Amino acid sequence: MLNGSERVLTVAQVTQYIKNLFAADSQLNGLWVSGEISNFKSHSSGHMYFTLKDATASLRCVMFRSANSRLTFRPADGMKVVLIGRLSIYERDGLYQLYVESMAPEGVGSLFAAFLEMKKRLAAEGLFAPEAKQPLPRFPERIGLVTSPTGAAIRDILATLSRRFPLAEVLVVPVLVQGVAAAAQIAEAINFFNSIPRVDVLIIGRGGGSIEELWAFNEEVVAKAIYSSRIPVVSAVGHETDFTIADFVADVRAATPTAAAEIVVPDQRELQQFLSMARSRMTAVMSTKLEHHRRYLERIASAREFTRPSQRFDQHRQILDNLASRLDSRLSYLLHCCTAKLDFLAGKLGVLNPDAVLARGFAICLDENGGVVRDARHLAPDDLLRIRLHQGSADARVIQTYQMRRKTPCFNYGDIRRGFNLDAP
Repeated sequence: MLNGSERVLTVAQVTQYIKNLFAADSQLNGLWVSGEISNFKSHSSGHMYFTLKDATASLRCVMFRSANSRLTFRPADGMKVVLIGRLSIYERDGLYQLYVESMAPEGVGSLFAAFLEMKKRLAAEGLFAPEAKQPLPRFPERIGLVTSPTGAAIRDILATLSRRFPLAEVLVVPVLVQGVAAAAQIAEAINFFNSIPRVDVLIIGRGGGSIEELWAFNEEVVAKAIYSSRIPVVSAVGHETDFTIADFVADVRAATPTAAAEIVVPDQRELQQFLSMARSRMTAVMSTKLEHHRRYLERIASAREFTRPSQRFDQHRQILDNLASRLDSRLSYLLHCCTAKLDFLAGKLGVLNPDAVLARGFAICLDENGGVVRDARHLAPDDLLRIRLHQGSADARVIQTYQMRRKTPCFNYGDIRRGFNLDAP
């Protein structure tokens, strides 16, 4: 009986706890397991389910479609294989199973392991970095081809290049594509193309085969030659499901040799169609522009200025005459105003002119120093004076000075009559 202190777990909690233990154990991730396939089943979803067994034990396995799409062979019951995967719990059934990430036939297990190790190391060195990839030229003039001179790959590539873009020149360096000396020859051919001028793109590859037959393209010397190439490289090794180190280092990977030829050159039929459409568009645009300018010229040619240009000149002559008349009138008016103003100012100056005052009978009295005498109180008897008249001057001596008394005049009518002698007969 429970006393209340025990913790009761659900089945799901127990299963989840065990699953977490599996996930926390790094030794259960990236496991290498060999055995024989049995109860193999390929589901309609693309996932593969099977059991891996040996003489004394069995292990449930699942390989999802994302992983098995890279296989180069078809697994079957009784096949001995090497698997790489991780152990975990399938919670619904409470069973542990191997989630397979890679699979290879047991006979090539060591090569497959070497492939993975080299891939990891070269990736860490940056040979697969996207920023190191070079773009392919759109219209290559010279194409370098590194492949076997006797395989089907060279025939497929040359036939495709000739059909799609016969203007391109193809230079072939024949090499071995499998065997001990193949990797060195492939690397030397890549370096040779980089030493000659005017090669726009390289295709390296061969037809399909086993991992052993494709191994030359997994060699480090080939990977380094591709990475160091100043010429863009297209890798075309094997079939669509085959992957080599050269595919990861190359600037572009082609699924097949034929696909590589299709990638590096345009299709002349598509170019001809494009040029034909461009020519049609250009013709239509030019026709529209020419029609527009033709109508514009017709409007100009039919304008009155061109049909009767003398009328245009006559109008401008009349306008010019009108402007000249207005200018003359304006100038005459301005000249009259200026003359009147000048006469007015001259009259004012004439009034203020001392000579005009002298002409009316006045005189200017100057002392010995030439100063104007304005007050008799400033003079004394025997002072010498110079009297300036309207015509000439005269010297004088003061005999006596007089002070004028200013009185306010008071007139009456009788005085006025006597002063003007109005009573005289």
